[in-house]
Amino acid sequence: MTVSHLFLRYVAIGDSLTEGIGDPGPTGGHRGWADRFAETLAVAQPGLTYGNLAVRGKTSGQIKADQLGPALALRPDLVTVTAGMNDVVRPRFDPESVAANIEEMFARLTASGARVATMTFPDLGKVSPVARRVRPRILDLNSRVRVIAARHGVAVLDVFPHAFTADPRLWSNDRLHASPIGHERIAAGMAHTLGLPGYEDWPDPLPAQSPVPALRARAADVRWAVDHVGPWLWRRLRGHVPGDGFSAKRPVPGPVRPQHAAG
Repeated sequence: MTVSHLFLRYVAIGDSLTEGIGDPGPTGGHRGWADRFAETLAVAQPGLTYGNLAVRGKTSGQIKADQLGPALALRPDLVTVTAGMNDVVRPRFDPESVAANIEEMFARLTASGARVATMTFPDLGKVSPVARRVRPRILDLNSRVRVIAARHGVAVLDVFPHAFTADPRLWSNDRLHASPIGHERIAAGMAHTLGLPGYEDWPDPLPAQSPVPALRARAADVRWAVDHVGPWLWRRLRGHVPGDGFSAKRPVPGPVRPQHAAG
């Protein structure tokens, strides 16, 4: 991709992944892969403006209902869409409905003339024991996303096949959200997917580290279950939704200023 083909307005829609949960900003709030990717684009296109409408906890239907219209109204020439993971982890998962929501977003965004990109979901079962039961759902959703994306000319960052996604260093303490390193890798992968040069090594394994002793690993699993799984189940039982009371962090596109933070 040459400078003459770079984008002038980038808008991101989605859930906690695109909001940036797991990647604290140097001055507060959340940074995340979409911010990092926008910073990459702005290096070659200083006039880029960037908006981020993503809100944690949102399902594909909520993203379609609440974010698609505002995104179209901003008239972006690039849109990234991440949707479906909050559907996957719910007790009732309707893959056909989720696929229909995603397809409508792809269809309307591409019809507006925007370049659209999305991504598959990694195998969370390799990182979180509790997530192993939803692995068939992730496989199903990823397969549908690939087919729908091909039908509408949507670029796909396919992270599922890459072994490095199981590295715990790419995940935050809750094992559901990416760490700063994970967000950095996603941003690099999206840059590569959209043809920016210099990101061919985005899926390379991280430097090797000493294996964790079995007893220490089991103790970490227990701490994780107490600190994260129990509270998560309790919130669900009480009907609490993670996105309640939160709004988009960048509802109005603005200039991109690179942030300097570890990771």
